[in-house]
Amino acid sequence: MDNRDLKDVREKLKKMNYGLVGKTSAVQICRWTKNSLRGDRGCWKEKFYGISSSGCVQMTPAVMWCENQCLHCWRPIEMNLGTDLPGVDDPVEILDGIVAKRREMLMGMKGNKKVDLENFEKNIEPKLFTMSLSGEPTLYPRLGEMFAEIRKRGAVSFLVTNGLNPDVLRGLEESGLPTQLVISTNAPNEALWNKWHRSSKKDAWNVFLESLDVMRELKGKVRRVIRLTVVKRGKEGEFGGMTNMSEENVGEYCELIRKASPDFVHVKGYKAVGFARERMGYDSQVWHDEVLDYAGKICEGLDGYSIRAEDERSCVVMIARDGVELEIGKV
Repeated sequence: MDNRDLKDVREKLKKMNYGLVGKTSAVQICRWTKNSLRGDRGCWKEKFYGISSSGCVQMTPAVMWCENQCLHCWRPIEMNLGTDLPGVDDPVEILDGIVAKRREMLMGMKGNKKVDLENFEKNIEPKLFTMSLSGEPTLYPRLGEMFAEIRKRGAVSFLVTNGLNPDVLRGLEESGLPTQLVISTNAPNEALWNKWHRSSKKDAWNVFLESLDVMRELKGKVRRVIRLTVVKRGKEGEFGGMTNMSEENVGEYCELIRKASPDFVHVKGYKAVGFARERMGYDSQVWHDEVLDYAGKICEGLDGYSIRAEDERSCVVMIARDGVELEIGKV
């Protein structure tokens, strides 16, 4: 990787309102966090799990490093810098930097009349660290230490991963597990997976399947989620003719879910926003009633699961294992 490429990418990310921290980390303020601070309801995580969006920080320890170039991703994956990080910052320093940068980026909201100042000060220190901003977090080699530090701070952590580093996921059991582990499962068979994710990793499908085995092995040790982002077949964009939500795919998804045996399944509708618009257009978007219908079909193919929550504004439906407690707690 050329240092000029890295410098150019960093400058572009700053213009897109990414708050850069250290060599490879970043934070961005989600609109749901701003909504919540103004007194409106937050995102689906708040509705499903009882964690206020006011105290959520969307971050990553590997902002533009990833094995995949997923078709539906609204992040600037065309600027991916590969999988080798240019340096490894201390996890405590990263978290301190993320918190400080988030505070700096939110400070302008204190002048908004709709913002309750007491609530603002209460949530300026994040209560939820969601590693879902951009890039692949498991490429950061001190991830377990970071999760352990987040626990020390009395906060909750979500890890969203592409599932291409199963050994890292296994190692987290010793070094530090997140509160919730999420594996993105956006294509239900090898042929579609390879076209959809355009991975640079050799034998990526079988590596991904190994991560589903790891998820099953972690039962009772961490909250586990399979996440689907479903896309209709459209005509707009370079890849508009592709879909990952056919009738045939329903049974294939069920097979993968049974393999992983998660506590939750999130079925989310694709939206043509950000950089995804160039790859898949507006006619590939999936609306909430369609997501609910497709989630119902998946649920029918599973034993011991039921639809337990939905959020129309975020276009997402939650399928949960019967008897599993949804709320993490308002920490």
